[in-house]
Amino acid sequence: MLLIVVLCAFVVFLLVVGVASFLRSRRDDSDERIRSRLGALAASDADVETVEYLVRRQMSEVPWFNTMLQQMRWAANLSRLVSMAKAPGTPGLYLLLSLTLGLLTGYAVFLLSKMLIAAAVLAGIVGYIPIWWLKRRCTKRMDRFQEQLPEALDLLARALKAGHTFGGGMRMVADEFDEPIGSEFGKTIDEINYGMDSDRALDNLLNRVDCPDLKFFVVSVNIQRETGGNLAEIVGNIARLVRERFKLHGKIKVLSAEGRISALILTLLPFAVAGVLFLLNREYMSLLWTTELGRSMAIGAACSMTLGIVIIRRMIKIKV
Repeated sequence: MLLIVVLCAFVVFLLVVGVASFLRSRRDDSDERIRSRLGALAASDADVETVEYLVRRQMSEVPWFNTMLQQMRWAANLSRLVSMAKAPGTPGLYLLLSLTLGLLTGYAVFLLSKMLIAAAVLAGIVGYIPIWWLKRRCTKRMDRFQEQLPEALDLLARALKAGHTFGGGMRMVADEFDEPIGSEFGKTIDEINYGMDSDRALDNLLNRVDCPDLKFFVVSVNIQRETGGNLAEIVGNIARLVRERFKLHGKIKVLSAEGRISALILTLLPFAVAGVLFLLNREYMSLLWTTELGRSMAIGAACSMTLGIVIIRRMIKIKV
């Protein structure tokens, strides 16, 4: 009984801290603009240690929780994920939300079924939902970036042919294109204007954006600066290459649609059948969690389904 009371108090505490962190994280965009300018200043001749201290990304609006997260290495990956997804709030907010959802789900399932393993599994699945949402948002943003990249490179190549400088062409891309490529190229040109080397500014762009096709552009520009050559022609050829890769990726996605639909059906079918049987005959389905043999069968089925989903995903996921 004492354990339940302590667990409930901890859940309520997480809820309060999470709500407070979310409300405090709804800052004006001026804070982000100031942080971006200071980040560019960190590469100039200013006091680097001081600037890096100022631009250190906040993991949470709660001071003690922020200090704890900054000492954990894996929290940096979560912070990068939030930044790439351009999601509202801080990494600490999503971590608290995951813990809260997981604890509430696990506690509710354990009270209803008295099955510790099932409670732990469902708690992990539900607690992962905020992280899954971040990854999905990041994937959609990166896919949009990849769609915009060929047109942006074409614009940059035309600007170079018209006599503009590389920085001027980058500024044209930042002004003409919307989110996300416009803002990311804008950050890069701001870093260059504040004194950062072009090589380092482009490397920062690669770190902010998870787009394999962007590496062709960055590597080509860096090589051209050292060896010389027609940059406009190089950028134009990269744009055509990226466009062809994008078309090939679309064809592969169409060809693998049958496998993806089959994986979805095979994943949802057992749950649909179990739900229908539960509505038709609850006593028959209750054997899965009221008897030892039923619980063993349910755990074995869950493990087999998880293994099957992993295998199917690896089969239909083709890298271009």
